[in-house]
Amino acid sequence: MLTRLRAWLNGLSERVINEQDSEQEKLNKTLLIFACGLMGFGSVLWLALYWAMGIKFSSTVPLTYLAVSAASLAYYVYTLNFAVFRTLQVSLFLFMPFIMQWSIGSYVSSSGVALWALLAPVGVMIFQGARQSLPWFSAYIVLTAVSGFFDYWLTFGVESGVTMQSIAVFFTLNFAAMSTIMYLLISFFVRQRDKLAHDVNEQNRLLRIEQEKSESLLLNILPAPIARRLKEQQGIIADGFADVTVMFADIIDFTRLAEEVPPKAMVELLNEVFSRFDAMADSHRLEKIKTIGDAYMVAGGLIEHDGVDFAVDARDYTSAMLRLALEMRQYMKVLSEKKGMTLGIHVGICSGPVVAGVIGTRKFIYDLWGDTVNTASRVTGEAKAGVIYVDAMTYRRSRTQFEYEGPIQITGKGKGVIEVYRLVDVAPHLRDVTV
Repeated sequence: MLTRLRAWLNGLSERVINEQDSEQEKLNKTLLIFACGLMGFGSVLWLALYWAMGIKFSSTVPLTYLAVSAASLAYYVYTLNFAVFRTLQVSLFLFMPFIMQWSIGSYVSSSGVALWALLAPVGVMIFQGARQSLPWFSAYIVLTAVSGFFDYWLTFGVESGVTMQSIAVFFTLNFAAMSTIMYLLISFFVRQRDKLAHDVNEQNRLLRIEQEKSESLLLNILPAPIARRLKEQQGIIADGFADVTVMFADIIDFTRLAEEVPPKAMVELLNEVFSRFDAMADSHRLEKIKTIGDAYMVAGGLIEHDGVDFAVDARDYTSAMLRLALEMRQYMKVLSEKKGMTLGIHVGICSGPVVAGVIGTRKFIYDLWGDTVNTASRVTGEAKAGVIYVDAMTYRRSRTQFEYEGPIQITGKGKGVIEVYRLVDVAPHLRDVTV
C-alpha cells in the first residue's frame, strides 16, 4: 500500500511539474503549491482552535477557503493550467483573511487575521516578479484601509463573545503563524534559488569545458587566426600570400608497409609518426596543413606565431622549414632502427606565392593552392629515400645557412624540367647553434 501511494504521489508530482518546464517555472510551481499547503494547514489549525474555544460563528470562512483551494488544485492537476491556478490561489490569499476579519468584527477582535493577506503580494513577487506584485499590493492596501475605516465605526470585541484574553492569544498565534509562513516561503525560495544558481554555475562550468574542448579540436584542424576568423565571420575565408615555404614529406614504400603490417599496427605507426611531426612543426613555429594518406604537408610564412610574424623575413620560416625536414629525416632513421623495419621519408620543399583558405561546410579543412604547392608535390615525388629536394628559390635564400648538393635537373609530371638542390645538412659553421 505504501509503495503504491508513493508511486501515485511521484506520478502526480511529475504531472504538475514536468521535465519540459524551465527551472524558473519548476521553482514557481513548487513555491505556490508549497504556499497552498502551508495556508491550508494554517486554516485547519486556526479552525480547530476556534472550535475548541467554542467560537463557531466564523468557521464557514476557513472551510470555504479549504474547499475552494482544494478545488483549484484539483483543477490544475486536471488541466495543467498554472496561470488560472495561480490567480485563484493568490485571490484566496488576499480576500479570505479580510472576509474572516469582517465575519468576526474588527482588527482587534479578529486578532489581526487580515495580516495573512500580505502573503498575496509577497507571493506574487516571489512567483512572478516585483512589477506583477504591485496591483496585488495595492489591493491589499485598499482592503486594509477599508477595514480600518469601518473599524472606526464598528467594533465587536467582547460583544461578539471573544474575550480580551482570547484576542491576545490569537494575536500571538496570527503573527507567529504568518511570520512563520513568510519565513518558510522566503527561506524555501532562497534555497531553491541558490540551488538553481549552483546548477546554472555548474552547467556554465561544464559548458566552458566543452567549449575549451571544441576550441582545442578546432585548433587541431585550423590555424589559430583562421579559427578565430571562422568563428567571428560568415562566408568564405581566402587569402593570398606572396611568399610561403611549403613542404611535403612522404613515407617511403607505404603501400608495401600497409600490406605487411596489420591495419591496427599500421594506424598506430602513422599516428606515432605524424604526432611526432606535429610536435616538431610546433617547435619550429610552422603550420601543419594536412595529412593525405602517408603524406605530411607543412607551410611557413602564413600566420603569426606567439606575436612573431615570420613574413617580416622570409629566411626565418624557410630556415625553420629546412631544419624541420632534417629533424624529420633523422627521427625516421632512429624510428626505423627502433621498430626493426625500413622506414624513411622523401621530402620536397618549395617557396613562392600561394592561395590559402577554408573549404567545405562539413569536415572543412584549411588548404593551400598554387604553383608553389604543385611544384613541392612534384619535387617530393622525384626524391629518393632519405633525400630532401628544394627548389631554386629556397636554395638561394638559405645557401649560406645550409649545405647543398647540386643543382640537379629533374622532370616533374606536368611541370617539365625543374632545377632542384639536395639538402645535405646545416652549414658546418652553424651545426652547433640551437635555433
